[in-house]
Amino acid sequence: MMRTDDDSWDIVTSVGATALGVAAVRAGESRRPDALFRDPYAEVLVDAVDPAAWARLSQGLGDADPAATRSYGLLADLIVARTCYFDDFFAAVVAAGIRQIVVVAAGLDARSYRLEWAGGSTVYELDQPKVLQFKASALAAQGIEPAVERREVPVDLRDDWPVALRDKGFDTAVPTAWLVEGLLRYLPADAQDRLLTAVTELSAPGSRVALNMTLAEAPDTVHSDDARARMRAAFDVDVDVGTLWYPAEGRSDPVAWFTEHGWSATRADPATVLAEHGRPVAADLAAHMRTHLLMTAIRP
Repeated sequence: MMRTDDDSWDIVTSVGATALGVAAVRAGESRRPDALFRDPYAEVLVDAVDPAAWARLSQGLGDADPAATRSYGLLADLIVARTCYFDDFFAAVVAAGIRQIVVVAAGLDARSYRLEWAGGSTVYELDQPKVLQFKASALAAQGIEPAVERREVPVDLRDDWPVALRDKGFDTAVPTAWLVEGLLRYLPADAQDRLLTAVTELSAPGSRVALNMTLAEAPDTVHSDDARARMRAAFDVDVDVGTLWYPAEGRSDPVAWFTEHGWSATRADPATVLAEHGRPVAADLAAHMRTHLLMTAIRP
């Protein structure tokens, strides 16, 4: 499906369906005896849509086509790495006393439900209205409630989302922790810069931001177009992320952007994150992962 500047989606179409893929990987990781994190709600969300199709993704490929298996393994490792990285980010946020959190393009992120939050914390979740409605309804149907004050901000991030955020009670005078996970390549380059500018304008001193982005195409064939196509065929899931991304060319490097705008930014490598959590990856996959950026920044 080709993108347009005014397209929209629900949880089973276009960009929304990619959130199901991420949730399926988190569900699969959570079932491992050596899981690096536990997200008990990911499987609930996946099963609420289509247990037959998306459950296959959460269970991996087993002895399927080797190229598809390697492509899926890389995808899963990247999602696991960023999940660990951002979970660690929020642990540091809570320890630092930040009580205002914004999850941009929240998708099926369940951190409002599964993480430990300090008293008085508020988490604002921004995303398309149908995506937010699906998540809240699916979890509520199982008696699952947020572990923190959770405020939905139904909005298209290409529109004037800062106004919608402030209308929900967001306070620009206090430090904020921002999460921008799995979003930036779904925005045109100019929209990415506008979003980072808005985050800066809304952030009081002491605010923090964490994000990820694929910076360029991989230098090898582990996750080639053919391998991705074979992976989709094996799972019978017709979502091609490559057709939903906007080009990397002309796009700001977030580390450089935040540094130039007065933040102290730190870059991380997904393979290193996995190794630090006790799960090293093969050298060829580690080389591929270096095209994927993890970043945190603090505003003095």
